[in-house]
Amino acid sequence: MKSNKILLMIFSLIFFFFEQTNLLAANEETLDKVMKTMLVVTLVVIAFVLWLAVVYSEKNDSEGKTFKAPLAAFKKYLTRTTPIEKEQEILLHHDYDGIQELDNRIPPWFSILFYGTIIWGAIYLLNYHVFDDGQVQTKEYNLEVHQAALEREFLIKTGAFLNEETVTALSDAAVLSEGKDIFIKNCASCHGQSGEGLVGPNLTDDFWIHGGGVKNIFKTIKYGVPQKGMISWQTQLDPKKMQAAASFILSLYGTNPPNGKQPEGEKWKE
Repeated sequence: MKSNKILLMIFSLIFFFFEQTNLLAANEETLDKVMKTMLVVTLVVIAFVLWLAVVYSEKNDSEGKTFKAPLAAFKKYLTRTTPIEKEQEILLHHDYDGIQELDNRIPPWFSILFYGTIIWGAIYLLNYHVFDDGQVQTKEYNLEVHQAALEREFLIKTGAFLNEETVTALSDAAVLSEGKDIFIKNCASCHGQSGEGLVGPNLTDDFWIHGGGVKNIFKTIKYGVPQKGMISWQTQLDPKKMQAAASFILSLYGTNPPNGKQPEGEKWKE
């Protein structure tokens, strides 16, 4: 009866394993790896079933003593316990108020842990402090700082850190050309092709309604002036493009285009 239950449990585990293997294969697992794993498990199961057949049929071990013998031997090895009937042989002669001590051996599991920690410590020392293959805290910190610097540089190049407080005016010809294209496309309808001013104010003189300088111009482009009909451009232009447009507008100062609109606002001084 016990053998039937064990066999049923084994076949249930086999069925479950193969179902899981099929799921892994369906999830783009390599068929070759799956087949090798299935072959190994199948051979192990066949060997286990043959061993059970020997134990239960040829040895007539209906109580499962032979089946449990390896587990019992392994348990005995791990604990090295002395049978109760032999405790007198390891009894020490010390007697403290009727309490005596047994001279038991140190359990192997404790020795394995103890010596294992020593070996692990030696490997750790060699790996981290002799061969310098591991990442000690200082090395790990320096690597993280270096990685953060690379990420910061990338973000600066993409304009992620650009805002009205950090923006600077650029004089590069390519940037000004890009800024001019943006201006002609989006701003000329209100400020004129040359910044002379139409509905919007003149951008070539000393007077500014919302402040001059690259930071104020960038801020005005970014947030707009809704009450006067100028939309916010931050949803349509990224920070680098707004910087290019602001730099181009600054380059228009003093060009005195024809039909320039009368000054508006206050005279700006940096």
